[in-house]
Amino acid sequence: MRMEKLKGEKTFFAGVTCNNADMKLFLVSLVLFCSLVILIMQFLPSEITVSSSTTYNLSWPQSPPPNVSSAVRSWMKEELTSDYVVKRALNAVGSAAYLFIQMGAYRGGPNSFAVIGLASKPLHVFAKPRFICEWLPLTFHGDDNSSVTASGQTILPDWGYGRVYTVVVVNCTFSVDVGADGIGGCLVLRATTGGGSDRAAETEERFIAMEEAPGSVNVTMFSTPPKYDCLYCGSPLYGELSPQRVREWIAYHAKLFGLKSHFVIHDAGGVHRDVMEVLRPWMEKGLLTLQDVKEQERFDGYYHNQFLVLNDCLHRYKFMAKWIFVFDMDEFIYLPSETNLEPLLESFSGYTQFTIEQMPMSNTLCQFKDYGNTSRMWGIEKLVYRDARRKVRRDHKYAIQPRSASATGVHLSKNVAGPSLQETGGRIKYFHYHGTLAMRRDPCRELLNATKIFFDNTPYVLDETLRSVAGEVRMFELKMIGPRLAHARE
Repeated sequence: MRMEKLKGEKTFFAGVTCNNADMKLFLVSLVLFCSLVILIMQFLPSEITVSSSTTYNLSWPQSPPPNVSSAVRSWMKEELTSDYVVKRALNAVGSAAYLFIQMGAYRGGPNSFAVIGLASKPLHVFAKPRFICEWLPLTFHGDDNSSVTASGQTILPDWGYGRVYTVVVVNCTFSVDVGADGIGGCLVLRATTGGGSDRAAETEERFIAMEEAPGSVNVTMFSTPPKYDCLYCGSPLYGELSPQRVREWIAYHAKLFGLKSHFVIHDAGGVHRDVMEVLRPWMEKGLLTLQDVKEQERFDGYYHNQFLVLNDCLHRYKFMAKWIFVFDMDEFIYLPSETNLEPLLESFSGYTQFTIEQMPMSNTLCQFKDYGNTSRMWGIEKLVYRDARRKVRRDHKYAIQPRSASATGVHLSKNVAGPSLQETGGRIKYFHYHGTLAMRRDPCRELLNATKIFFDNTPYVLDETLRSVAGEVRMFELKMIGPRLAHARE
């Protein structure tokens, strides 16, 4: 038995020895092969010649693979010049941004139009894109001289805040009246890249910006008094908004502005079902227009394309309102008790625009005496502590006479004809309840007895200005639309 075991071990060791011998032979062969390869490479040229052919000619057996652009057939490649210089090639694929994205086009007079849209920000910052305006009457047949052209003047009103896209207002002013005879026609816009996307290729797009049917233009609208004394142009609403805060805001300002006013609300995703229930009664009264602008979310502009929406609103309602107000839904315009809005605006009629001073309010501090009742109170009733800091720069909001403006901004317009009033002497202010519009709960987090307090390193003072008028606003709402919104939710 022991002898058989010893024989097995000898066989095992013999196999191992044999395998080791084979391994050594393999390694020696590999070393000799690598040495031969290195020796051959020393005799090869140090630089591989590049073909002088300028294009790839790819020959697919039948057709290109799926999802491969046919443009690949004509791509440029490197070439070696006669001076032995390697000339590199760059190949462009696709498009990073649209040349122009139109939102609206409106008449500015018998011979002028405004086209509002988005365009590539780098293109307009670093290149010189051009717009050519062309009016084609309905009788145009392509072989006569009835068309009129003009150079489009561009305005970038977003103060450099644009992202991938910037807001562009194109002003088309012709040397003669166009379409004022009522025969109809269309405004054609030719947009060019100005060498911005590719300096070797000037790209132009020609499209119809606006069409007018015969008899649709009433030129008297440019000189007759507007329909509304005041019109509100709202910034895009987004997020989970509080129906109760929206309810308070509309009732308050409908009372302030009066029945010769109108509100234009822009929904960027914030008008959910409960908010819609708050808006509907005022829409039925004809005091409010809701526009769905969620489509603009496709294009990367500043703050839900706020400047785009406001400029569209300015030109869309340019001849329908004497004054357009621009502020947000967490801000409440206030006039001292001895002041009425109509005579105040009349006193400002010599100015194209005036700014409105901000009064910032706490969005968490309430009075202890309201304990147990805050859930039934309006926001302007219970949020009664005002930021008392002095010498602090605060944003303003404004009102503008649209017929004298060619573009507008969020806090002011820089494109107006006529003087601006920057200081109103406290005759008009706005209380700002920052962050409360998207707060779906009772905002009261601290209940205080003090008339003055230092909270979170900020001094506050008790200010019940809007609380004192909340009762009147409630009665106005009840009179206008009844108790439909009595159970609006936070």
